[in-house]
Formats: sequence, structure tokens, C-alpha cells
Amino acid sequence: MENAVYLHLLRNRYTVYVGKSGDKEIDFMAEKNGERVYVQVAYQLGDESIIKREFGNLADIPDNYPKYVVTMDEIQSRNTFKGIKQINLKEFLVGTI
Repeated sequence: MENAVYLHLLRNRYTVYVGKSGDKEIDFMAEKNGERVYVQVAYQLGDESIIKREFGNLADIPDNYPKYVVTMDEIQSRNTFKGIKQINLKEFLVGTI
């Protein structure tokens, strides 16, 4: 999944980095045209500890750029937590991000 997200960002002309927020790793920080996007990738958000880890890493970033948690979970609509959007991998890959 991470490879698919990484390649999708590259195909959309983003410069992609592995991010750090304190001692926490952010899967991808991508930049294009002075804009930034942050992406965490998790197979499923099966329990509270995974949700805390994936959303918490992004919630600690003190800027207002878009933040996404990409999963294989089937969701009817985008879930958000503190402005962080959960999005299904298929939807992410066909979107403009």
C-alpha cells in the first residue's frame, strides 16, 4: 500500500519525503508548487491504538496543510478527526492527490 501511495504522489509530480514530527514518523510528506500534503498509510483502523497512532502522528503537526490517513477500510464517506481525512486507497488513487 505504501508503494502504491508513493508512486501515485510521484506520478502527480509531488516531491516526496518521509516526515518526522518529534519522535514520530509520518509516512509521506509531499510538496508541489509550494503546497504540502501529509499522508499516513494503514491497512485497517481495527482498534483504538492504531487509530491513535495514525491520526495522532498527523494531529501533532502544527500547520494547516491537508492530512490524510489512507486505508483499505470500506467507508461510506470520508471520516475526519481534527481535520484529518480518512480515505480508502482506491479513492485516493483515482483522486487528484
